[in-house]
Amino acid sequence: MGCVYSRACIGEICVPRDARIKEPQSVRPNAAELVVFSPTSTNEDDENRDQIHSQLSLNPPGDPELGITRLSRVSAQFLPPDGSRTVKVPSGNFELKYSYLSQRGYYPDALDKANQDSFCIHTPFGTNPDDHFFGVFDGHGEFGAECSQFVKRKLCENLLRNNKFHVDATEACDAAYLTTNTQLHADSLDDSMSGTTAITVLVRGRTIYVANSGDSRAVIAQKRGKEIVAVDLSIDQTPFRVDEMERVKLCGARVLTLDQIEGLKNPDVQCWGTEEGDDGDPPRLWVPNGMYPGTAFTRSIGDSIAETIGVVANPEIVVLELTEDHPFFVLASDGVFEFLSSQTVVDMVAKYKDPRDACAAIVAESYRLWLQYETRTDDITVIVVHISGLSGVNCETAKPATILRPPVPQVLEATGSESPSTFSWSSRNHRARHDLSRARLRAIESSLENGQVWV
Repeated sequence: MGCVYSRACIGEICVPRDARIKEPQSVRPNAAELVVFSPTSTNEDDENRDQIHSQLSLNPPGDPELGITRLSRVSAQFLPPDGSRTVKVPSGNFELKYSYLSQRGYYPDALDKANQDSFCIHTPFGTNPDDHFFGVFDGHGEFGAECSQFVKRKLCENLLRNNKFHVDATEACDAAYLTTNTQLHADSLDDSMSGTTAITVLVRGRTIYVANSGDSRAVIAQKRGKEIVAVDLSIDQTPFRVDEMERVKLCGARVLTLDQIEGLKNPDVQCWGTEEGDDGDPPRLWVPNGMYPGTAFTRSIGDSIAETIGVVANPEIVVLELTEDHPFFVLASDGVFEFLSSQTVVDMVAKYKDPRDACAAIVAESYRLWLQYETRTDDITVIVVHISGLSGVNCETAKPATILRPPVPQVLEATGSESPSTFSWSSRNHRARHDLSRARLRAIESSLENGQVWV
């Protein structure tokens, strides 16, 4: 439900032709650019990994270029045949066991449509064995697949190259998102009506840093007695959020549903309620005098036209101290959370010992629900990370600033070059639609009018 300007979803939108095409830049990617990771593993890749691990132990831990070289040569997406992988976090003396799955969406009018989701997993991240990085990127628009691939690569490079990465991961994450957004604008890739959301988790010892721009989501499980409760580590940035809606309106955006923009409902009366009550016609952002871009999110990387009406790349950043009460966390694109709540996802993961099986169950259920309530499915991507062996925090040795009271994470709103400020974590994600979308209702009505049986 990211945007309406994917032609495969809704069709041609009334946008001036020159708004879709970016003039080629004089600087183009050269042969020295890092390659896109391959999801397959070979013996040669395993040997490269061993060689680079040896290099990491011999070089200074603060060398960003060596870490970036590792990103280019070794994909930490390589998993053993059983489908999951375990890595150690030495400083915390615990382990992370993870798996992932990405399912291309089903679009009946575009059966060959590419999977615009992408993801990255780097264990370790850079040169520090205590740093591990996970990210999910949900592309949208005509060049959404290319945008998500660009961002997943550049974001990692920019984060490692940031001179504050080892001393202030929060400011480094904020700067990396903004730098990546600027690079995408300057690239020859047309991001005028395309872009990607991004949800990333940096594990640094016992502390995790969650950065979010868009409507993908990160959720952590917490044990409370005999129950396992879902704690959102990000809040979807959409017009359903009053703060985000007011922010983009101040930037000149019109916030209207498709029915309102098409004249079927009064544009002066807010016709939407909450996300769980959404009927498949969510509020979207439009320029003052046009029927574009129609984004259903308020933050993303790219989307240069939407940026003129307040769609920004600035991430909201959450910092949380892991404890023995946190058995796992999940990152997923909005293809998962359109019909599944955070608690439902946590309940599903808790049923499986292997994160691979949990990924398969989540993707399968998400796909089923999409086809139950829609005439298509979104791209669906999920990463599940189990945490094991983590004992209680030693308050004598831990830094007081990093000890937080679970389950309430420390939330940092990082904007521009300003110092991040803490704000309250008082709201939760509620989206999980359980009704027929307008697109599906119209398809059913059309089939009945033509005397066809709806299947």
